[in-house]
Amino acid sequence: MTDQTIDPTIHVHELGRRARTAANALRTASTEAKNKALTEAARALRDSMPDLLEANAQDVASVEGKKPESFIDRLRLTEDRIEGMATALEDIAKLPDPVGRELAHFDRPNGLSIDRVAVPIGVIGMIYESRPNVGADASALCLKSGNAVILRGGSESRHSTRVIVAAMQKGLEAAGLPGDAVQTVGTPDRAAVAALLKADQFVDLVIPRGGRGLVELVRDQASVPTLLHLDGNCHSYIHESADIDTAAQVIRNAKLRRTGVCGATESIVIDRSIAEQAVPKIADAMGADCELRGDETAVSYDSRIKPATEDDWNTEYLDTIASVKIVDGLDEAISWVNDHSSHHTDAIMAEDSAAADRFLGEIDSAIVMHNASTQFADGGEFGMGAEIGIATGRLHARGPVGLEQLTTFKYRVKGSGQIRP
Repeated sequence: MTDQTIDPTIHVHELGRRARTAANALRTASTEAKNKALTEAARALRDSMPDLLEANAQDVASVEGKKPESFIDRLRLTEDRIEGMATALEDIAKLPDPVGRELAHFDRPNGLSIDRVAVPIGVIGMIYESRPNVGADASALCLKSGNAVILRGGSESRHSTRVIVAAMQKGLEAAGLPGDAVQTVGTPDRAAVAALLKADQFVDLVIPRGGRGLVELVRDQASVPTLLHLDGNCHSYIHESADIDTAAQVIRNAKLRRTGVCGATESIVIDRSIAEQAVPKIADAMGADCELRGDETAVSYDSRIKPATEDDWNTEYLDTIASVKIVDGLDEAISWVNDHSSHHTDAIMAEDSAAADRFLGEIDSAIVMHNASTQFADGGEFGMGAEIGIATGRLHARGPVGLEQLTTFKYRVKGSGQIRP
């Protein structure tokens, strides 16, 4: 039977049954065993580097000439990127175990002692697009937090994902833990995604990581609870108090360091009072490396800027393109960003601390920044070791989803024979 002939529902249910059994074992696994699994998986990743590079070359070849370079960059693995994946696993092993943490304690007048403690969620379904490294990060974070995971990466990355999962399973088994704690959907059939979203008898949480289309699909079809991740059309706003030269360099990094990551700035918002000076500075900083599309005022200040369309104000380019919007001060900037943001990450460049505080307080996004590149929107940069994604919803977790966010809690109540009157 090939992966094209697998019945998607039967296949997903079998993965779910095996994941549930593995999750039951992983829930009580020692910190030492989980850490050994991670370090052994890192070793297995390094040992499998030739196979992983070969598998990834197949994946890249399947989309060359069909997808933009920014997409291919997210898909492509190199020796350095694989080493980064292995190092991330080792870094996660060094982090404190989130399971068993005492979150609160109450002593009641009747003598009852009540603890609220962190526990694993159970079985997590991870649906993501094109980036093989997401599979490694998600597997490692789920493992350390005591959760089993079923990965469903983009079909373009399926050869890479299989090698990564094999390395994770090798690490688990070396530590005496069930290899089924990390599995991948073995068919590119999109019906498998629908089956995963409906498998609430096996899966406790689904996390989609990708564009608006994927998130809306999950939101519309899931019977399983979801933790939504939406790739960002991040904004960087230059306030009238900003140091324009510094702001221009920060925004160049925010846009061009890596255009294919979800924390890349896609829209540059500038106060009208400084626009005549700031727009050419931004154009100079971007140079020929980035196409700028602006409103009528921005175009009038620099001929290198092309006219924007209405679609540009809401677009996540993931490419060397950015929009430029001129606004009449802080009030309009806050309103504009809230209306056009995907509520992932938005930043203000300002020397006026009161203006910065207003922006940070009134922008309704998971991450808000002051005088920093939006490319810092990353769990690793937040000290979490790695992230499973950026949650843009409002329930359970928001912002980078790391170890703590992959736990829930339960109450432990201890008495000495109390009965309720």
